[in-house]
Amino acid sequence: MAPEPKDKLDAATALANVANGPEGELPGWGAVDWRACERRVRRLRQRIFTASREGDLARVRSLQKLMLRSRANTLLSVRRVSERNAGRLTAGVDGEVLLTDRAKMALADRLQHGSEPFTAHPVRRVYIPKQGSSRKRRPLGIPVIVDRVQQARVLNALEPEWEARFEPRSYGFRPGRGCHDAIETIYNTASGKCPKRLWVLDADLAAAFDKIAHHHILTMLGNFPARGMVRQWLKAGVVEDGHFAPTEEGVPQGGVVSPVLLNVALHGMEQAAGVRYLCSGSDASRTAVGSPVLVRYADDLVVLCHTRDEAEQVKARLADWLTPRGLAFNEGKTRIVTLDEGFDFLGFNVRRYRGKLLIKPSKAAARRVRERLSTEMRSLRGANASAVIARLNPIIRGWSAYYRGAVSSEVFNALDDHVWTLTYKWAVFTHSQKPKRWVIARHYGLFNESRRDRWVFGDRASGAYLHRFAWTKIIRHQMVRGTASPDDPALAEYWAERRAKMPPPAIGKTGLRPYKAQNGRCSHCGDWLLPAENQPATPHEWESWLATGRKTIIKINMRKDGTSDENEPRLIHARCHHRQNEDGGGTGLLPTHEHSGLA
Repeated sequence: MAPEPKDKLDAATALANVANGPEGELPGWGAVDWRACERRVRRLRQRIFTASREGDLARVRSLQKLMLRSRANTLLSVRRVSERNAGRLTAGVDGEVLLTDRAKMALADRLQHGSEPFTAHPVRRVYIPKQGSSRKRRPLGIPVIVDRVQQARVLNALEPEWEARFEPRSYGFRPGRGCHDAIETIYNTASGKCPKRLWVLDADLAAAFDKIAHHHILTMLGNFPARGMVRQWLKAGVVEDGHFAPTEEGVPQGGVVSPVLLNVALHGMEQAAGVRYLCSGSDASRTAVGSPVLVRYADDLVVLCHTRDEAEQVKARLADWLTPRGLAFNEGKTRIVTLDEGFDFLGFNVRRYRGKLLIKPSKAAARRVRERLSTEMRSLRGANASAVIARLNPIIRGWSAYYRGAVSSEVFNALDDHVWTLTYKWAVFTHSQKPKRWVIARHYGLFNESRRDRWVFGDRASGAYLHRFAWTKIIRHQMVRGTASPDDPALAEYWAERRAKMPPPAIGKTGLRPYKAQNGRCSHCGDWLLPAENQPATPHEWESWLATGRKTIIKINMRKDGTSDENEPRLIHARCHHRQNEDGGGTGLLPTHEHSGLA
């Protein structure tokens, strides 16, 4: 006897062996048309968003069921988990990861056509260093690979519904939004000669991911078709050092769907704080006179108020609002200050100096990167100059990319001085038997032809050189507009223009020309060479993003028939290049000047 389905989604899967996918022989992983899959999923997300904004809940649920049965959604979910996510090589309790194309397609077919009811697996508990502390660690829950793919499928059905509802100044873990939008909002609110809101409630929620109440999340989801799957993930438990422990509260940090569930649980915080807007929709950016301004990034938030009394009242209202959700303020990190005193938020320091608001990298952030660079250099004693450059360049590029939208020139120069001292000590230590003039002539010179600087650290053999923080141009971030979302079909042109105006990625000058000519698309598969949305949220993520991008993008000289005899440079994913070689030759390239479409 077949097992009884546990929710509506399981029942639908059991009844329909093939749903929204081709019958008969299916193409291999390398033959999947990813552009077509992206179009189908994007179109479904836009339809869900539109129905949610119009308040047609019945149509939302119908479209969500269609998304959950979509083969395009399944394929993109497998690719996201196995090729794009940072933890793609980290296994769950079953010890499995997806490494081959055959395994990826087999999992996609299993999830698409399988009739067995869904059962969530417990997550594997691991610990990583907590940002801002060398001793404290924060827990991560690593789901098994099957659950990660299922969560990615559910995410595409759940996220667009709530993107149509989320508040304007919620910026954490949302498509098309990030830390810099939150910082820019603070600047626009508190800058000027006579800002009205001079008091700040700098708040932090205590262990939000670990303490959020399950019943509140499930209540907010209502009759979402995959609500039963979400409930199983919340109750699946954790395995740590071989011991199982049940989970009665919280969502595991490390799950694909966890950030969205936290945003859903915290939806309504602006209203609870008394924030009022003059208009609504994609232009909802102006707050009413006398209203506080709340800026939230996941579980970190600041509230800009007119008086200290107003700040204390907002804190009391939010504390009462958080209680039924199982949350509370971290009193050790929550404080009320003036803009003249300043506060740190998302790695930036916000403070007024003699009536002028300046946003700089925080002292704690600068100290952390100095310690990181010093630690790396100590570990590189005995290595050659090429290894030093390869290790430090991603750190320097990533940190400077994150802080390039702030008043960072002074900090960049100070960090360059620190790096020069570190490299000079390394060079003297490495060549302890050589005079200093010989050491300087060996490792320093005019390696960067575009800079008239003979003190650039480099490798004489390869010509590679160490990037400098100060070479990163300060670029003002363009804040996202109101409640604008990439899922809104009416704003397709807005997001395409926004992506076109993004600063170019750090892939080198020789790669920028074909990158722009290809509109940021791979010339083989047509997918984005670098992520179109959800850009890095921390300096470490920027570092990983840039390093991964430079490794997974290669420049080859190709003809239009796929051979590589003519001098026509194209950028292509490393995985596409390897797959192309395995197939015994290239397929036709995409047009160089093809329009990129949505961001």
